[in-house]
Amino acid sequence: MRKGLLDILKGKFLVSGDAPKNWMFLLFASFLAALMISSSHNADKKVLEIAELSEEVRKLKSEFFETRSSVQQLKLESTLREVVAEKGLVPSENPPRKIKVKSAE
Repeated sequence: MRKGLLDILKGKFLVSGDAPKNWMFLLFASFLAALMISSSHNADKKVLEIAELSEEVRKLKSEFFETRSSVQQLKLESTLREVVAEKGLVPSENPPRKIKVKSAE
């Protein structure tokens, strides 16, 4: 067992008679390691992008609610009366009347 361990540490398995098989396995293992590292980096990049987009969605929702409340405030009758009063318009003192048109047959 000690001789086998020393052979591995010295690298004799890379120069012995069946070395091409060992080299192919090492290349394959290196390729898989590089692929795994690349996949991990891509996953991390996507997680960061998702976090940024979630933050942007949160900000846009906040802006939407703020804008919606200000529009609701502008649609109130009291607000409209103030705006048109500045332009010289006032509510009518006489209530509106319904006009009925009779057709002549």
